[in-house]
Amino acid sequence: MNWLSNKQVLATSLLVLMILMVQTLGIPGTDLTVSQSITAAILIIAAILWVTEWVSLFVVSFLILALELVWLMPALEADGITVVTASFFSPFFSNLILLFLGGFVLSSLMQKYGLDIRFAQWILRQTKGNPSQTLLGIILACSFLSMWISNTATTAMMLTMVFPLVRRIADNQPFRKALVLAIPFACNLGGIGTPIGTPPNAIALTYLAQKGITLSFTQWILLTMPFLIIFLLMLWQGLLRLYPAGDLKLDIPERVVGDFTGKHWFALAVFIATAIGWLVGGNFGYATGTIALFPIIIVFWFGLLDTNDFRGLPWDVLYMVSGGLALGVALNVTGLGSVLVNLLPLGASPWTLMAVAGLVAVVMSTVMSNTATAGLFIPLVMNLDFEQDYMLALVLTLALMCSMAMALPVSTPPNAIAFSSRAINTKDMVITGGLISIVGFAIVMAIGPLYWAWMLTWI
Repeated sequence: MNWLSNKQVLATSLLVLMILMVQTLGIPGTDLTVSQSITAAILIIAAILWVTEWVSLFVVSFLILALELVWLMPALEADGITVVTASFFSPFFSNLILLFLGGFVLSSLMQKYGLDIRFAQWILRQTKGNPSQTLLGIILACSFLSMWISNTATTAMMLTMVFPLVRRIADNQPFRKALVLAIPFACNLGGIGTPIGTPPNAIALTYLAQKGITLSFTQWILLTMPFLIIFLLMLWQGLLRLYPAGDLKLDIPERVVGDFTGKHWFALAVFIATAIGWLVGGNFGYATGTIALFPIIIVFWFGLLDTNDFRGLPWDVLYMVSGGLALGVALNVTGLGSVLVNLLPLGASPWTLMAVAGLVAVVMSTVMSNTATAGLFIPLVMNLDFEQDYMLALVLTLALMCSMAMALPVSTPPNAIAFSSRAINTKDMVITGGLISIVGFAIVMAIGPLYWAWMLTWI
């Protein structure tokens, strides 16, 4: 058994012990039904494996599905609850998953043809070496790209572009840290802006749709863009004050990306057309996932991307999201979600409940995947019996808070990539990322419900 790692042994032991305990004792100290006890066990197993990463996160999604089909389904039948297997399979190829697949294809297209690098270079050239403007340019480039492509890929690309600039700054100059920190934090925040920007957005949209609250691509942007702008300005000014540039003058390095050919124009046209389709398609009755089919077909039909590019898409992220959605199905059909929600301060004011839920979300996302946090927490609050306007505000708060948590190197992949550069340390990330999380939470709680209520009268 020398080929087994300690993490694999721990994960296997957890799985076996939880199954044996629930099968023999149920969940001690509770009066849950058999199906609720099994769902609670699946939830605990998934949460521990998502936090510890003893196994790959996408494997946890497949485990959730397998346990639901093999372990939970018979218990549901014994409890007199009729559920078809398609209920658990459907999250793995839902409209939102198709939307994300389209986003990943566009991301691959932009990277293959250097459209992302060209955009980032153009931003940096406009700053002409002014530290404050250069920092703002980096933040804008990172956030815009992360609205459309993977924030992890954007971080890696932008760090590669900016590091030649960082290396030309003296080690004792604090502004070099500002340049590095700006990249992961702006990438984390950029995902707020569009439905495809980050998986928690997709999870939020899925569960809102189940409550009869359907938001189009444009509506999501209108509801979140003011907060994104405020957060980015806060990041820019915060970094300038924490890591001042003084009289520093920057020398912007150039990076050769080759000629702009017909294929580049075609790729750019596909990107622009898809973005427009997502913005206006809802007016013609087309779901965002349906629109995402067209760029997928076109780029592979005409050879802009090939089979190797298709194999290289981040399928693990898609299945991570799917697993969280499948877990939400189990929480809903067994009624366990309602039981867990009753642990929240439901007797308090709606604002207090929203504040507590937002704090829990930001703390959880700081130490574990924001996708996992959204997949665990959003299905729970969807069991609350509130009017649609309040449910929308609550779910938007949770989605934003999942993206605002960035105080540790392990909080997000962009944080981990930036930390691995050795240009910053944990203290730098805790101070800046912690301030963003705290101030961001205060801003959302102060103006979020009022702004969203006002916007709902217009959209």
